[in-house]
Order: sequence, then structure tokens, then C-alpha cells
Amino acid sequence: MEYSTQGTTAAGKYETLVSSRSTYDREAKESSKLTIPSLIPEQTSGTRARIKTPFQATGSRGVNSLSNKLLMTLLPPSTAFFKLEIDDLEIKKQGQDALQSEIDKGLRTIENALMNQIEISNDRVAMFEALKHLVVSGNVLLYLTDKGLKVYPLSKFVCKRDEVGNVLEILIKETVHPQALPLEFLEQIKKKENYDSDMMKGDLDIYTSITRMNDDFFWFQECKGEKIPNTDGRSKIDVTPFIPLRFIRVDGEDYGRGYVEEYRGDLISLESLMQAIIEGAAASAKTLFLVNPNGITRAATISKAPNGAVREGQASDISVMQVGKSADFSVAFSAIQRIEQRLEMAFLMARSVQRDAERVTAAEINLMAQELENSLGGIYSILTQEFQLPYLKRRMHLLVRQGKVPKLPDDLVKPKIVTGLQGLGRGNDRNKLIEFIGTVAQALGPDVMRQYVNVDEAVKRLATSIGIDTANLVKTQEEIQAEQEAAQQQQLIQSLGPAALGSRLLDPKVNAEAGLADAQAQQLQGGQPDANQEAQ
Repeated sequence: MEYSTQGTTAAGKYETLVSSRSTYDREAKESSKLTIPSLIPEQTSGTRARIKTPFQATGSRGVNSLSNKLLMTLLPPSTAFFKLEIDDLEIKKQGQDALQSEIDKGLRTIENALMNQIEISNDRVAMFEALKHLVVSGNVLLYLTDKGLKVYPLSKFVCKRDEVGNVLEILIKETVHPQALPLEFLEQIKKKENYDSDMMKGDLDIYTSITRMNDDFFWFQECKGEKIPNTDGRSKIDVTPFIPLRFIRVDGEDYGRGYVEEYRGDLISLESLMQAIIEGAAASAKTLFLVNPNGITRAATISKAPNGAVREGQASDISVMQVGKSADFSVAFSAIQRIEQRLEMAFLMARSVQRDAERVTAAEINLMAQELENSLGGIYSILTQEFQLPYLKRRMHLLVRQGKVPKLPDDLVKPKIVTGLQGLGRGNDRNKLIEFIGTVAQALGPDVMRQYVNVDEAVKRLATSIGIDTANLVKTQEEIQAEQEAAQQQQLIQSLGPAALGSRLLDPKVNAEAGLADAQAQQLQGGQPDANQEAQ
């Protein structure tokens, strides 16, 4: 796309859209003050002011806890969060049913290549930072290239969306050293009016403009109102390197809302109460002796006396100053405990799962943990659509461009996410399946249950519900049947001896098996072959 000098520049567009972002930026900074102040500081450029430390750490622990859980769900280590599925109807339509197993095997190879690429990249480190920004501010921008994943916080980008939330335009503002720019471009800027060499000694602002046109994204970079050479780019919408994320979607708004914003009331109350408790405790811990000025005991006598010394005086002349606020502190401390409990449950912290009791069963803990995980269903749904699928398609596009994997037909192979919201669905299926099998076995007995329940299918469904590949792990029906026949034959030999297999020796197909069975039977009987067998 040719860069047009008509109209406003990228810097002008950025400054225009900053005003619509100001409300979300202010809310993000307020949320950061109560959780992790260094994440979104008040000053985003220049010399930063000293960051004020909160009086409580519940907000910080909650953000880190929730971000860790989301990271382990969205990008689980050593486990594929996706599955490449082939369209069965299209395969049957093309008459390629016999090749489906080979196609599935090839897709598993591509899945492994994608997971290996993710494992050796820095994506998880960058994504953990991005998730903390999402939880606190509700917005973050990802830039995924061959070099890795880069994170842009809300303070460095602006965007415009349509009525249904599709991105129309993104502008990024970065600060770089002049040496990072091409030398010819710097000389071009110096020749412009009002720009001298002294203005090039400091950092320069670089603006990246990303615009959607039909089904493509176009972008370029600009500095000092001039387009930087060789910065043009173009990509399809589904494989774009720019991935803007929202945590809580609000219909009709260009930006999302943060998770901390919904619980800021509790965080503000907790901060105020903790400050009062800490300052009050510090005042209560101060030890101060008061001496009656009209008594016979002198203040200098008390202050200079060493520990255990004997001095003349009267005990009634001395008193110790006390705050006397223990009852008031207990009320504030009780309120703090209730607020902390609510926040720990909201941020899925470990202590919130186990109730305060002497005996808590494992089933109760698992049930409460499952209920808390289910509360994130809405969050998983938006992150699946706006992060996992675009991220996966971009990673596949990079591997295809590098020639490591072949290009897959979009109408035949579709990626399917198997974590997040889908993981919650599999968890519910697992619980229902275990409950059904346990109820049938308890009501009718294990023997009757085996007559009506397909055990092989039940094992496979249990493995699928917890995301375990059953290949070479669960025995097939052919392997189970072969083992049963071998066990029956061994039992027959042990019970009746080799003579029980005499009739089978006439069958040439079982001669080899019969000879092996005779040898095993002789070893079991501890005897020698009889005369008839030797004569034969």
C-alpha cells in the first residue's frame, strides 16, 4: 500500500484517538495502584516518579494467581492446547476414506512441530506479562513475529473497532534511539525545516499505523511526519501479527475492561483498613512511661536506671501510656478477613478453595475448585476467540513461510481449541461419566455393569475428558482378545495336560502352538516324554 501524505499523519491520528482512550487509561492506573503499581505507573514516559507501595498484598497475589492459572490453561506446558481436525464430510465427498488414518497421522506431526516451536520460544514469558495487563487494565496488544512475541500495554497503543468488535485501525507509539533508524532516513529528517542535529541527540517517537482494508491489514511506520523506508507490511486478517486482546468485552466500546475494576471496591476498603490497622499497631507498639511531676519519683531516675536496678521512688508516680483501641482494632480486623476471603475467591487463590474447618475432604476441595474454574467460562470464551485461535493461525503461518510444515487447505483442516472453555466442558463430562459408572456399579453390581457397559469405550472417554492421548496406552480389542485366548490355552494345559490338545494337533494351523503347549506342559509336570511320543 502506498503511503499517502494527504490528510493527517500517523502521529496526528494517534493523538486524536488518545482522548477516547483516556478513560480506560485512568481506570487502569487506579487498578494498578491497588495491585501492582509498577505494572501501569502514573508516568509512562521520561523520569518516573517514586512508586507508592500499597499497605496490602492481596491485590498483587490475586493478579499473579489468576494470571498463572490463565497461562497454564491457555498455553499449557508440554501439552497441546489445540487439535487439527479434518472435515469428515469433505473426505467422504472426495472418496478418500481409506486415507483418513494417514491424514490424521500427518496432522499429529504438524501439531508436534507447532508445539516444539512454542516450547523453544519466549511466548509464555511474554504472555504472562500480557495476562497481568489484561487482568489489571483489560487491554493489551501482542505482536508476533519470527523473533518472538512482543507486548504493548494500553499506554502505547490506540485502536478503533466496529459495532461488533472487529478491529479497524491500530496505532502504536514507541520511543527508540536514533541509531536504531536507517542513516539515510536520519539525514532526510535533519534536512527538514525546524530540525537540527541537537534534536537528534534524544530518543525519537516512532508511530506504527495498522489499517484494515477488506480482508487484509496494511501497516507502515512513521517518524517526524515522514514514512520510514522498508516498513510496509501486509497480511491476511486471520494471520496478522498484531493481536489486540480484551479481558471483558463491552458492546460498542473500542477497549475492554479489567478484572480488577470489578472488585476495586473491596480493594479500596481493604487498603484503607490495612493502613489504619498498620498505623494503629505501630502507635500501640510504642512504649512511653509517664511520671507524675508532683510525685517523689524523678523522670531522670527512671530513664537512666539500667535494667534490674534499685532506685528510690513510688510506683503510683509512674504509668505507661496505652492506646486502648484493641476493641476497635478487632472490628477492623474482622472486616479485613471477610474482604480478603471474597478477593481470594474472586482471584482463584489456593487458600479460598479450602474452608476453615478441622476436617475437609478431598472431594469437597475438588468440588469447590471446579466451581471456581467454571466461573471463568466467559473469560475463557473471549480469550479463545481473540487470542488462542489467532495466535495458533499466526504460528502455523510462520512455520509454513519457513518451509517447516506444508500449507494445509483451509476448507479441509480446521484447528480446534481443546483447553479453556472446552476444557471445562470435558471436566463436566468426566464428572458425569464417573457418576454414571459408579451409580450403575453400586446399584447393579460390577458383573451386571460389564454386561451392559462397554468398558473399552468408557476408558477412552475418561482419557479424552482429561486430555490424555490413548495411543499405545489403552489396549485395543484385538490385543485384549489375543491375551484372553492365550490365558485360556495356558489354563487348559495346566488343568488337563498335553492330551487335551491332541485333537488340535491335526489342524496344521495350530501345530506350532500345540508343540509349544506340549513343551510347556512337560515343564509344568516335571516329567520326561513318554515312550509313545519318543517312538513317534
